[in-house]
Amino acid sequence: MRIACLNAGSSSLKAAFFAVDDAEPVRVASHNVERIAGDYETALATVPGDFAPDVVAHRFVHGGPDLVEHVVIDDRVRAELEAAVPLAPLHLPAALAVLGAAEQRWPGVPNVACFDTAFHRNLLPAARRLALPEEFDAAGVHRYGFHGLSFEYLVQQLGPGLGRRAVLAHLGNGSSLAAVRDGIGIDTTMGFTPAGGLVMGTRTGDIDPGALIYILRSRGVGADELERIVDRQSGLLGIAGSSSDVRDLLAARDAGDERATLALDIYESVAAKHIAALTTVLGGLDTVVFTAGIGERSAAVRAGIGARLAHLGVTVSADANANNAVIISIAGAPVTVRVEPTDEELMMARHARALV
Repeated sequence: MRIACLNAGSSSLKAAFFAVDDAEPVRVASHNVERIAGDYETALATVPGDFAPDVVAHRFVHGGPDLVEHVVIDDRVRAELEAAVPLAPLHLPAALAVLGAAEQRWPGVPNVACFDTAFHRNLLPAARRLALPEEFDAAGVHRYGFHGLSFEYLVQQLGPGLGRRAVLAHLGNGSSLAAVRDGIGIDTTMGFTPAGGLVMGTRTGDIDPGALIYILRSRGVGADELERIVDRQSGLLGIAGSSSDVRDLLAARDAGDERATLALDIYESVAAKHIAALTTVLGGLDTVVFTAGIGERSAAVRAGIGARLAHLGVTVSADANANNAVIISIAGAPVTVRVEPTDEELMMARHARALV
């Protein structure tokens, strides 16, 4: 079996190709496009055309209230995905655009939807429920959680190395944490949409809803404009005013840019506060795992977050951290701090193999 895995992020497209026999899927090629300005069809067109897949797997951050398991896409599933666009307006249009482009490029080939929300289907009731009237909860307005393919990969990859109580930190243009107890995700930072939780590249993260109501009333903005503010104009970009990319902000901070310095300080502080909060749900902390673009590559951000958690036994070795070692905590520390590359595409290939 030959599997093409297409992972449309909020600003990137990752394409990975796997060959599968009776063993684990083996990656035979990869093609990544970063800093996409919305044109995912053109991005897919840059993928080399010499691989003819038997199945195409797609990452969907959200399946809505009813699609909670990975599934082969048919007309019913596609309709539910289109109906779920308001729940993840920054991601689902891109994923649906890539799905359409894939159908044209590889006609007749089955497509599989792999959901980030699936990992979080075992959230604790107190984590899942939002403090809204019952009628909204019954209508599906509750915490879903995201980055599930990444978290699922880490759980499978690290196994017992996670310990009983772990916080997984997926830090990229979109960022979230998962509290994992005995290999099961029980709480997470993102909520009803991928806009909640941590401060992100262009998203607000958690914010006083009264601030949004004030903006609606005082500025006379509509829902669409408010959505753009929350999803595309806020976060690191909104604070720094110059860029949403941590690489740019670190360089600006080194050059003395006060707004970039403030943006990074807020990013690290909010992440540390949420990690500390999840230790309450877990009843302690054995392991912290950093993953994704920022988590895997930014030693400065890892150090900044770790320093704020020293009171919980989190330590970061300067040398190990600078070298992006697998374990960056000091030997003998009560909390193991790991840096682990994620592989969402491999998880997609595993699910596609099982479904088709």
